[in-house]
Amino acid sequence: MKLKHFKLEEFICPCCGQCDMNEEFLKRLDKAREIAGVPFHINSGYRCKEHNKSVGGSPNSSHLKGLAVDVRTTTIKNRYAILKALLSVGFSRFGIGKSFIHVDIDKDKTQNIIWDYYEKH
Repeated sequence: MKLKHFKLEEFICPCCGQCDMNEEFLKRLDKAREIAGVPFHINSGYRCKEHNKSVGGSPNSSHLKGLAVDVRTTTIKNRYAILKALLSVGFSRFGIGKSFIHVDIDKDKTQNIIWDYYEKH
């Protein structure tokens, strides 16, 4: 698969080197990056079970299915541009952290939702 703004290496699991990302997800993410006009630095893409556990990921994390990424964002201007672009291409699941935005297309989970990582719910 050819992406305009990403290399598949950006999404590999750092633990084992696997990269079983969903193609539809990556194409949509690539389109959002084009619209945003700012870099999307991937903090976390695909995760194997061992890596997911080591980073404190949920046992049913969408990263395990190749349906999620965490995009590093360090300015409020970029955060807005990234969120606006992700929404414009149809993403509807977001987690907001201090320095990243989680986005996924996991249809097994609640849609049209934004949560934060600042406190335990």
